[in-house]
Amino acid sequence: MKRRNFIKNAALTSVGTIAGVEVVFAHMMPKGYVPLAFQDPDPFKMFNKNKEMVVLNDRPWNIEAQAHLLNERITSNQNMFIRNNGKIPENIDVKNWKLVIDGESVKAPKSYTLAELKSKFKQYTYQLTLECGGNGRSEFDPPAKGNQWTVGAVSCATWTGVRLRDVLDDVGVKSNAVYIGYHAADVHLSGDTAKEPISRGAPMAKALQDETLLAFKMNGEDIPLAHGYPLRLVAGGWPASVSGKWLTGISVRDKVHDGTKMTGSAYRVPCEPVAPGDKVKDEDMCIIESMPVKSLITYPKTGAQIKEGKVLKINGHAWAGELEVAKMEYSIDFGATWNPCDLEAPANRLAWQHFSADVTFPQKGYYEVWARATDSQNQSQPMVLPGWNPKGYLNNACHRIAVKVK
Repeated sequence: MKRRNFIKNAALTSVGTIAGVEVVFAHMMPKGYVPLAFQDPDPFKMFNKNKEMVVLNDRPWNIEAQAHLLNERITSNQNMFIRNNGKIPENIDVKNWKLVIDGESVKAPKSYTLAELKSKFKQYTYQLTLECGGNGRSEFDPPAKGNQWTVGAVSCATWTGVRLRDVLDDVGVKSNAVYIGYHAADVHLSGDTAKEPISRGAPMAKALQDETLLAFKMNGEDIPLAHGYPLRLVAGGWPASVSGKWLTGISVRDKVHDGTKMTGSAYRVPCEPVAPGDKVKDEDMCIIESMPVKSLITYPKTGAQIKEGKVLKINGHAWAGELEVAKMEYSIDFGATWNPCDLEAPANRLAWQHFSADVTFPQKGYYEVWARATDSQNQSQPMVLPGWNPKGYLNNACHRIAVKVK
C-alpha cells in the first residue's frame, strides 16, 4: 500500500512528461489525479492473484477463482475471490483507525483503536467458509442480473481476531437489540462520500456466535487490502456480503438493519417458490441467512484424461452454511447411481470439509464425475439448477467435471 502511494506521489512530481513525451494540458489535471500511464491495470499484480483467476468486473473489482485453483485445504490470498461494491479505500492510517460501536440499542456509543481491540480482548482463530450469495449465478435461465459467477466465489481461509460478542459485551447492549449493521471505509463508485456502497448486517444471534469475528489477520498475516485490511467482520456460513470489509463501525439496531443492500431484492430470495421469470414484490422476498449445502471438485481439473483401467483420484471441499456436511457422494452415470466419498470432519464449525474418492470407469469413453453433498439435516444438493429467483442467488447444483478414458 505504501509503495503504491509512493509511485503515485513520484509520478505526480514529474507529470510533465511520460516516457519522454510531453503531457499536453498537464496543468489542467484535477488535483490528486493519477494519469492512466501511472496506473497499474493488472489486477493479478495489484492484488497478488493467480493469473488463472477470472475478472468479472473492474468497476468495482470482482474476480473469481476456477475450481482447480481452490484445491488448497486453506485458501491462500492468490486464489481467493474478490467481491467489491465500491472503490477500495486508500491512504489507510492504521495508527488512527477506529471502530465505532453505536446504534439505538447500545447504552452509549464507544470507539476502539486497532491496538485496543488487539490488547483488550482475547484473540481467536478459525477456518471460516465465505461464499458470495450469487456464486453460480451464470447458470440461471432466464439470466439474472449481476456478476456472472460460475463456481469460484467461495473460500475458506484462517481468520484471526476478537469475538464481536466480547466487544459488544464491553460496550453494553440493550435488551431490545435485534440486528447489527456494519459501516466501512470503501467509497461509493460515484465518489459521493455521503453514500455507502454497502451496509449489511445480521441478527443478534449470528452476531453473538463464537465464530463471528472482528478480524485483523488472514492466514496468520495482516489481511490483504482487497480483503478488508486493516479490519473486517467475518461471519462464516452466511453470504459473504455479511462479512463487511474495511470496517469502521457497527450499529446495534432495534430493528432489522436498513442499510444499503439490505432492502428491496438485494441478497433476498422469494419466500415461496416462483416460476422462472416471475416478478416478485419486495415484501415477498426473504433475507438470505445460512447458505445451502454445496460441494466442489477441485482435483482433477475438468477435461482430465486417463488410460483405460486406471483409477482416477478426485478430491474437493463441501460445506453447508450453519450445518455440517454428513455425507459426500460421486456419480459417473449422470446421477443414476451414487458412490460414497471419504469425508473429513471440519477443522472447526463453519469450516469447509475435505472429501476424496478413487473413481473407476467400466470402459473407454466420455464421462462426467458429479459430486453431491448432504447436510446434517438430510438436505442434498440438487442434481440440476435449484429453484429460480430474480437475483440468481443460492445455486447449489451438483458440481461436475468432464473426464475422457482412452
